[in-house]
Amino acid sequence: MALDTVIFDIDGLLIDSEPLWNEAAEEVFKQYGVMLTEAQYQTTTGLRTKEFVKWWFGYFNISESEYENAETKIVNAVLEKIENKAVAMPGLSHIFEFFYNKQFKIGLATSSPQALIDLVLKLTGIGPYLQATASADLLAFGKPHPQVYLNCAAQMNSIPTNCICFEDSFNGMIAAKAARMKCVVVPHFSQLKDERWGAADLKLSSLQNFGELHFNRINQ
Repeated sequence: MALDTVIFDIDGLLIDSEPLWNEAAEEVFKQYGVMLTEAQYQTTTGLRTKEFVKWWFGYFNISESEYENAETKIVNAVLEKIENKAVAMPGLSHIFEFFYNKQFKIGLATSSPQALIDLVLKLTGIGPYLQATASADLLAFGKPHPQVYLNCAAQMNSIPTNCICFEDSFNGMIAAKAARMKCVVVPHFSQLKDERWGAADLKLSSLQNFGELHFNRINQ
């Protein structure tokens, strides 16, 4: 069956928020004497904040009693940073118009909390394009588990195999593929040559570059 639904990740794909998540995490982790390298950040991109904190606090032997407190601090800090500093990624308007003109159902599926979804809708104005939004924040498992994508598709009465997803992280790509959906990845330029993206159906350097030829290639 032909594709009829598109689902987008948010952080790092629609808005340039990944550096702001890193800033917020760095500020909070400093309070615990922890400093992550850029390579370490990349290994946990796409995880929920609670999983990000649990992973690194476990790695650095920080008490579990601090997990929730650190998570709350990071989320609050990043929401403030996004509101004040975040910018839309190149091609955001183009990609939404492209699928809107094809009469696709359009949704968002993110590891971030609902508060971030609401903020991004306010900042970008993409709300009128959307039929569904889904957050993995309160699910039993976040990305790379496929549930958030399956939930988003179900809200739109879409069959997973009729969906195309856009992602920028490895964990997000795995979630989309596990949901049996097509996946287009738009990695950060520093990760474009990573061989792991070979699992995607298509790799682009920008949303702006997606066009009819790309669509036809994956709509088979």
